Amino acid sequence: MKLIAVWITRERIDYTRRRWVAQFSHTSLISLPHLLASLLHCAMNTYDTLFFIVDLHAITLSYDAQKLSKATRDTAAIYLACGVDTSKASVFVQSHVRAHVEMMWLLSSATPVGWLNRMIQFKEKSLKAGDENVGVALLTYPVLMASDILLYQSDFVPVGEDQKQHLELTRELAERVNHLYGGRKWKKLGGRGGSLFKVPEPLIPPAGARIMSLTDGLSKMSKSAPSDQSRINLLDPKDVVVNKIKRCKTDSFSGLEFDNPERPECNNLLSIYQLVSGRTKEEVAHECQDMSWGKFKPLLTDALVDHLDPIQVRYMEIISDSAYLDQILAEGATKASDIADATLSNVYQAMGFLRR
Repeated sequence: MKLIAVWITRERIDYTRRRWVAQFSHTSLISLPHLLASLLHCAMNTYDTLFFIVDLHAITLSYDAQKLSKATRDTAAIYLACGVDTSKASVFVQSHVRAHVEMMWLLSSATPVGWLNRMIQFKEKSLKAGDENVGVALLTYPVLMASDILLYQSDFVPVGEDQKQHLELTRELAERVNHLYGGRKWKKLGGRGGSLFKVPEPLIPPAGARIMSLTDGLSKMSKSAPSDQSRINLLDPKDVVVNKIKRCKTDSFSGLEFDNPERPECNNLLSIYQLVSGRTKEEVAHECQDMSWGKFKPLLTDALVDHLDPIQVRYMEIISDSAYLDQILAEGATKASDIADATLSNVYQAMGFLRR
């Protein structure tokens, strides 16, 4: 399950103010609280903030329909437990705002098939799954992602390496639709004219957002990795954390240090410790420079457990209160629909549809 964060200005639709849309590929990894805190700190005081769980993206490959609803609720609860302040931000489910699917269909009519065929993720995932197991949804996934972003007139989108190509398609698609239907053409149909969409810019994620695998310091820590040993999940109990750190990959060099290209695992484990301990990079480097792995691993384990405990306690409180969680999601969907419907209405008008 994935989640997207959207920053919207407090004015309903104000084309002079800046907005952010951020897509997070993993919902329960150890880097999440730090990433959320960094992004929210930048945006909270200036923007209304919307988070949405992209359950529609979750069905692009084979999935368990019996578990989808629970996974959606779990994801919402995890984000709330990690510090999303509902007095300043909203959380909702993608499929609860129908504008996402409607906008995707409109955008699909302007998307050349060749643009989708060149997507590296589609090639990789379809090859892995086999042609007989790949549906059209995997091919059109980037169009739905474009809908997610463009609905909210976003200026900036934090992206990782695996999503850069999709964002470039979003930018190309926004420019194409603006050219085909915006400006004077839209004005002739009774619209205000000008661009239908802002063309979003990529934003480099904050430091600490990229945490690598516990089993391979050159691979990103991923929820989709085959081995659970490769990652720290936010809901991992203490004994699991102890075991994962005890078994994680290290090296045979003396001392511990950041940024040595020959020691990717060392850099990664120090970065995780920096992230969960709240220390600066310089403080961690000084503290750990003469440590052995035998001394550092228990230190890292304790820091991880201390970091995870309050999140896990809060998660259990939220997930146990169904009425509270339902209310949060309903209120978020209502607010998001008001914003998304305004953009959708403009696009329908510019494309010449008869409206009720």
